[in-house]
Formats: sequence, C-alpha cells, structure tokens
Amino acid sequence: MPESVLTNVRVVLHETQDLVNIAATVRAMKNMGVGDLRLVRPAEFDLRRIQGVAHDTTEIVRNTQVFDTVEGAVAGSAVVAAFTARRRSAKWTLLSPREAAPRLLAVATSAPVAVIFGREDRGLPNEVLDGAQLHVTIPTTSHASLNLAQAVIVGLYELHVAAADATRAQKPPRKAAPPPPAEEVGRYFVDAEQALDAIDFFKTRYREHVLRTVRSLTMRSNPDARELSLMRAMAIEVVKKLERVRREKQKSVE
Repeated sequence: MPESVLTNVRVVLHETQDLVNIAATVRAMKNMGVGDLRLVRPAEFDLRRIQGVAHDTTEIVRNTQVFDTVEGAVAGSAVVAAFTARRRSAKWTLLSPREAAPRLLAVATSAPVAVIFGREDRGLPNEVLDGAQLHVTIPTTSHASLNLAQAVIVGLYELHVAAADATRAQKPPRKAAPPPPAEEVGRYFVDAEQALDAIDFFKTRYREHVLRTVRSLTMRSNPDARELSLMRAMAIEVVKKLERVRREKQKSVE
C-alpha cells in the first residue's frame, strides 16, 4: 500500500501536565493514522504508564521524542498549525479544523507539518502562537475549553477524513439472507391476521385498514427471508400460546 500522507503530520504537545492526556493523545493518533508525537517539557513522561493506558500503541510511544523547546519540536516542519480556544488581540485568521485540514495536507504531500496543542490549564503562550502559520480553533458553545486529548482527536479526525485514510473495513452481516419468496410473504400476512384475530385486535378496529397498514409497513421495511421468518414465527406463537391457555382453562374447569 502507498504510504499515507499522514506520516508527515507531527503532533506537538506543549508542557502537558497530566500523563493521562498524553496517553489519550497517543490513542487518538493510533485511531487516526498519525504516528509522530513530540513533547515539549512535559510535567511527566513514563513510557510504561502511557502504554498501560493506551493499549496497542507501542510503536508510537517508543518513537515519542521529548524536547526542551518548541523550536526544536517543530524544526523541519514546513507549516505549523497552532490550536487555540482563545481569541487574542492579534489579527490572526482563525480556521476550523475542517478548514485547516486541506491546507495542511497540501503541504504534507511533500514536507512535514506540525499541529501543536497547549497545556491543559492555559493553552499555548503568545510566543508559540506568534510562530505558527495557521491558527485553528474548534467551534464550540460559549464554553470553549476542551480536554486536551479531545481537542487532539477533533483535529486529527479532520485530517484523517480529508486524507481519505480510513483502513478499517466494515464487516458484512454474518450471513447474507436472500429476499423472501412471494408465497412466504403471503403466508406471513395470513399468520399476522390470525394473531391479531386471536387477541381480538379487530374488535374495535376496521380489519381492512389495519391489514393494509401491516402490508404497507412490511413492504416498506423490505425484510429478508430470515427476518420475515422470525416475524411469522412470532405471529404463529401468539396463536399457539393463546390456544394452550384456552386448553389449560378447560382442563381446570373439568
């Protein structure tokens, strides 16, 4: 398979305070096909603990790099996109993650790009934002503060979708059932009518209208042979159950 353009995406976390957020970011990266994580002065970094939280992410965790400066973490990146929840006095053009994704991917086809996220309590400092080419904000309600890992997965999800990078195939049904034969459909309607008769459903309702609705609903739902067989079995069991109850009452009287 050709190498994904997402291999040129670097995730940079600036001064992360909670190791659990690093682990959750690693898991988000694994989900979205991004493998390059760079940490700038994390408060804590323990490979074993991170792997304990983010299972099956050994390759990303082992390749994680720790830097003393943002400049070192983003060195060689052709474009840096800084994620921020706060509107500053600087006249930046704020992009949504969906708007930023194609811009980043256009560059990532030939050069590395970086997406950078700030610490949990106060985000990115102005000097880091000033050094970014793109400024990204996630649309929210008036409560703009997101958990760090939540912000990361939103950003990476948009990159993942824009790159058309999904590799997980949806499994088909365990057994594909054919459409039911016309005669089975007819038998089902007969059994459904008998079941409704057995519970006196037509006592206060117009039979023809009810049965027309049952037919219309069944045809619109387009059940396969297995589904129709189950529906017919339920109708038959209603009649059988009521017949058993009737016989038991007769025996008790005798």
